[in-house]
Amino acid sequence: MSEQEKPKLIITPKAYTGDTSVISARLPKDMIADLDKAAKMTGRTRNEIMQMCLEYALKNMEVTFE
Repeated sequence: MSEQEKPKLIITPKAYTGDTSVISARLPKDMIADLDKAAKMTGRTRNEIMQMCLEYALKNMEVTFE
């Protein structure tokens, strides 16, 4: 897949509002570093970047039973 064909995560205003819940997740240290880099580059919090990534993944995932 070429760079032009790869789907991109476009950062837009918040889509979810209202009640929230706190969850815990174990992430590799290098993934946390990438999240922090994206947060710094965009002026968003790590939490906002994680929410955007999860929302994108949920909307674009395909579940297969092969």
